Amino acid sequence: MESISSKYKDIISKSILISEGSPTVYQLRPKTEKIETLTRLTVGNKNVNKANRTILVVGETGAGKSALINAMANYSMGVRFEDEVWFQIVEEEKRSQIQSQTSDVIVYEIFGFEDETLPYSLTIIDTPGYGDTRGIECDSIVVQRLLDLFRSDDGICEVHAVGLVMKATENRVNDRLSYILNSVMSLFGNNMEKNIVALITHSDGRKPKNPLQALEASDVKCSRDDKNQPVYFLFNNCQHEDRTEEREHLKGAAETSERGMRQFTDFLEKTEAQQLVKTVEVLNERIRLTACIQNLQERIKLTELKQTEIREITRAMKVNEKEMKKNEKFTLEVDEVYKEKEDISGGMWGLIFFEGATCCTVCEENCHFPGCTMAWNPEKCEVMKDGHCTVCTKKCPVSNHVKEEWIYVTKTKKVTRTVPELKEKYEKNQTQKVENKSLSENLEEEMKRLTAEKLQLLNESYQHVVRLEQIALKVDSLSTHVHLDFLIEKMKETGNTEKAQKLQEMKSREGEGTRAALTYMMNKLNFAGKAE
Repeated sequence: MESISSKYKDIISKSILISEGSPTVYQLRPKTEKIETLTRLTVGNKNVNKANRTILVVGETGAGKSALINAMANYSMGVRFEDEVWFQIVEEEKRSQIQSQTSDVIVYEIFGFEDETLPYSLTIIDTPGYGDTRGIECDSIVVQRLLDLFRSDDGICEVHAVGLVMKATENRVNDRLSYILNSVMSLFGNNMEKNIVALITHSDGRKPKNPLQALEASDVKCSRDDKNQPVYFLFNNCQHEDRTEEREHLKGAAETSERGMRQFTDFLEKTEAQQLVKTVEVLNERIRLTACIQNLQERIKLTELKQTEIREITRAMKVNEKEMKKNEKFTLEVDEVYKEKEDISGGMWGLIFFEGATCCTVCEENCHFPGCTMAWNPEKCEVMKDGHCTVCTKKCPVSNHVKEEWIYVTKTKKVTRTVPELKEKYEKNQTQKVENKSLSENLEEEMKRLTAEKLQLLNESYQHVVRLEQIALKVDSLSTHVHLDFLIEKMKETGNTEKAQKLQEMKSREGEGTRAALTYMMNKLNFAGKAE
């Protein structure tokens, strides 16, 4: 026992004793850095001459991610069952507080133990659990957090493996699990498929039939073996539990975990790292697609209200044609379309979030709302690219935008206008000025312009969906699905049957897993709505 103590003497001297016994459990005290939205916990000092492997760990709440990360840390440090010692790098209480407040993504770095068990150091990215009680909106924040991590100068630029943490006791596929797997898959570029593996916790060492069925049913694209089965590794992380009783059982569980860890780290050593450039593209494209379609829906509403206004004027002119000829000051009552600013609830969340709207003051449009939480100013907003907005009508420069706690809202009001006033109004909208055009001609020209604008808006959104299909690991994700029905309907309305059919084909490729995930998401949203 003395030799074992001396073996870990340096680590123990930098740790906090949690409990004595079999095993004695210590809490590691990693160096903590908080850089904007990034939390980094580091044990040891990095040796730039040594190799490193990066693992992204994802999964549902309660799947055992924390225990698995602790097991990875102990394995890399060379800790064996016989050593009667166990170290924790994940501090449960702190992790719980951090996640409940900010949905942080935490990066654990384990340096200085190369060649104890592994020829490389480990970087483990721990994500908050998907599908927890805080609701759907927290899952979207995870996407924002990962995007922030991957594109940060101090962040992560490559990943060797994405570990889907699943319980061996999972009762096959269900709507909730489908939602979680769908959410996870929608994060990545299509270059990541061979790096995604299942990490099965609470295992008894047998083949995990239920989790494997869930992966197949949810059409999860992942690394596969020579039998075309999903690659998986088994763990039963109870090494920290008291061994006074059931020692043989716990030793068997530890052997299962050690074997799984050995196989998984062999996989890590042989697997080529994937750059996260394409994943950043996917995450950005999904955010822009959502923002584009939200903006599109508002602009189409505005366009359709203007078209309704024109129809009302045209109809009123026909009904009152004789009166208008007799009386030059004859007035028409119309529902005139206008925009005004409206306050939104939101504001500051701690020191990280600023939930507001990124708006263009020139186009008078909402470029990113809802969902704009990470940016403190327009320059940092995801809808900005190369100094310009990717969403608003004129693709205005960043300088024309604000991030505030208000949005533009389209409304109508009853007004009375004379024919000359209406004529002047619609002449202003013409790109080519033609003298002596009648009000009817101006109205007809305006209707043509609005129809063309509507087609252009639909085409922009369509191009976002096509781009996602080219680069995403999972195109038929929920974030895409919620827009397809809207786009298909509007494409049909405008007579663009070719693009409507293309979108319909994309929708028809949705598997059973996507439909189950959609059911779960809608139920959660409905429940949240009733709770309010």
